[in-house]
Amino acid sequence: MDRPSALLARQYVAIGGVGPEDVVADARGRVLTGVEDGRILRLDGLIDPEAVRVETLADTGGRPLGLELLPDNALLVADAERGLLRVDLGNGSVRVLADSVAGEPLWGCSNVVALSDGSAYFTVFSLRYPIERWIGDIVEHTGTGRLLRLAPGADSPEVLLDGLQFANGLAPSADESFLAVAETGARRLTRYWLTGPKAGHSESFVDDLPGMPDNLWRAGPEGPIWVALAGPRVAPLELLHRASPAVRQAAARVAVRVPFRPTGMIGAMAFDDDGAVVHHLVAHGSAYRMATSVCEAAGHLVLGSVRERGIALCEPPAPK
Repeated sequence: MDRPSALLARQYVAIGGVGPEDVVADARGRVLTGVEDGRILRLDGLIDPEAVRVETLADTGGRPLGLELLPDNALLVADAERGLLRVDLGNGSVRVLADSVAGEPLWGCSNVVALSDGSAYFTVFSLRYPIERWIGDIVEHTGTGRLLRLAPGADSPEVLLDGLQFANGLAPSADESFLAVAETGARRLTRYWLTGPKAGHSESFVDDLPGMPDNLWRAGPEGPIWVALAGPRVAPLELLHRASPAVRQAAARVAVRVPFRPTGMIGAMAFDDDGAVVHHLVAHGSAYRMATSVCEAAGHLVLGSVRERGIALCEPPAPK
């Protein structure tokens, strides 16, 4: 990969909530995010970071993670506790679209995208660990992540892929022929084909990322696929992943009891639909920790974090 450029922070913007895990931008340059207490927030006025207005749009009653804006003033929410939700941004009402799959409760939802045919595709990060113990899945390397699809008018989603290592962010190709799926626990992006002779099959899209990929974001067909790198490559962890299941399970039991301290490395990368690097940005010793999402809005590169109490505004990369 290309030598990374510096990820330059401009400003920190407090939002009155903890853990803006995913950030998405609307056509007016406003940023939406979900926080730990269940609220969906909208940040307006990012052109002047000193005067940002934070508005509460809804409360999911759970833990909102991935978000997807819809053209009818609605928002799809992957809620780690409640399932796949639809939020009306006009009146704040919340409707459950799916809370079970194959008769089993649906939890651990991580990210969601909507395609032009009305289908919603979403990920489940683990079948074994809840959101508050997510580190256990990363350490144990359970491979219980999933990719699911909720077809238009369907009552229940179908499982398209399983065996994923902490399935996380999603983004479609420009022509919607495939989805890129982030596997945080494997440091890779996987391609799941939606159309063509490989439809229904998956393959590697980008391997051996320099950090752990989290949420993905794409502004539209013309833009690249952005991926947030929440932390660096950890060689001892990769060595542990080659150990026996019993050893990994024992390590995970310890990990969920020890306070997690993220490193100061954060990053953001962008790829084209062939998997080539468009941008590679990194910061070491960052005061903003564990960047789990990235989007572009109002002349900024905006970072979200599952741990922070605000968003970070950074210098956008030069166009290529």
